[in-house]
Amino acid sequence: MKTKVLVVAACLIVPFTFAAAQESSHQQEEKTKGSEATCPMHAAHSHGPASAAMKERGEKEMGFSQTATTHHFLMRRDGGVIQVEVNDPTDATDRDNIRKHLTHIAQAFRHEDFDIPMFVHDTVPPGVAEMKRRREKIEYSFEESPVGGRVVIATADRESLAAIHKFLRFQIEEHKTGDSTEVR
Repeated sequence: MKTKVLVVAACLIVPFTFAAAQESSHQQEEKTKGSEATCPMHAAHSHGPASAAMKERGEKEMGFSQTATTHHFLMRRDGGVIQVEVNDPTDATDRDNIRKHLTHIAQAFRHEDFDIPMFVHDTVPPGVAEMKRRREKIEYSFEESPVGGRVVIATADRESLAAIHKFLRFQIEEHKTGDSTEVR
């Protein structure tokens, strides 16, 4: 008798719980749609714990705010560019920290040191193994910009170029920059 009562109770409770979960899911979708309508760049924003953790690791290792700055990863026929700039042109502190960080990155990459991107992304980015192996064929240089700076990565070697492009495409996807993954 007790078993029949439990089975009947479960049969009555499960459909209600399922319906409530569906309603909650539907309400969440509507809230999300509403935020997309008010934010035209919604799809480009990075959300979730993985992204938040990446930004936190980035701030720790890069030494500047990830929300007060903008990253771009640009694909070029001879390599590419890692560019970071402050959003507020009067933010001299983050601008100077960007320049310091990117100068360090150009030097580190030149010496096969990709520890910072590996730490920030919590993985070895695609292309890194090849870029390390072919470091003699790749040039890394730092250039200052009015509101930040850039690391220019260049090579005439086809295999190195493919590795650089893999690395930059990964960065574009991870940082959700909206930059083109096509070579220009």
